[in-house]
Amino acid sequence: MLNFLKGIVVGIGGIAPGLSGSVLLVILGLYQKTITAIGTLFKDFKRNLIFLFPLFLGFGVGVIIFSKIVDFLLGNFEMYTRFTFLGLVLGTIPLFYKEVKKEGFSKKYYLVILISACIGFSLFFFNKGLFPEITNPNIFQSILLGIAVAGSSIIPGVDSAVILSSLGLYELYVESIANFNLSVLIPAGVGLVIGVLIISFLINKLISKFYTATFSVIFGLFLSIIPNVLNESCTLGFNISSVISILLVIIGFGVSYFLGDIKGNIEKIKLWFKTLKKTTSTKTVKKLTE
Repeated sequence: MLNFLKGIVVGIGGIAPGLSGSVLLVILGLYQKTITAIGTLFKDFKRNLIFLFPLFLGFGVGVIIFSKIVDFLLGNFEMYTRFTFLGLVLGTIPLFYKEVKKEGFSKKYYLVILISACIGFSLFFFNKGLFPEITNPNIFQSILLGIAVAGSSIIPGVDSAVILSSLGLYELYVESIANFNLSVLIPAGVGLVIGVLIISFLINKLISKFYTATFSVIFGLFLSIIPNVLNESCTLGFNISSVISILLVIIGFGVSYFLGDIKGNIEKIKLWFKTLKKTTSTKTVKKLTE
């Protein structure tokens, strides 16, 4: 049930602009387990299926429930919504950084993060439309579509929309789903399965052998797509809308940071109340004694 609920949260990340389901898996401490389970799916099929099924079921529920809500908010309150998501994304940075440093960290990895961020920024912002738009794909291009979706979904910090746009596949992706075009979706589904299994296997190997280096690269890519949360509608000025937007960034940051370590933060709150209660009682007793 806990994995199912976490899957719902991951599903929200899968549809929110700038957020990523795989990044939320990292923050929730499930990314490595998920990649390992997919990468070794057939080695211990029953155990891996028991772990993955509620997670992916929750993901599907999260996408279905919140896709319309996010669509409504973006359609009617785009500026406020995007600034809220910016706060949510920024709130994951300290938690993601903590995950990067979990198994040893040295100063050289700051360079890895910086280089990855620069490469990611150049790929995601300067190479949009690198390939011509594909409107009438052959079977291999449809399979490539599925592999691209798999890669951008599995690797944290890689925005699916940006990657697909760069490959000239975004319009094809959206139209095929909207029109339920099976001639594209079936081979794309094959590519998706192939991509998930192969990329998960490779990521699992990289994490097991080069944990810090792999997560440093992923963290750099994640940082490079943060500006993508905002667009031309998100212009700040000296008005009430800008004040509300900034407040929403702060609230989003707080919510994201709190949920990232919800158990630890609840314990801290309990300890704070306990200390406050003890201090208040001590002061009351002292006052009565006087």
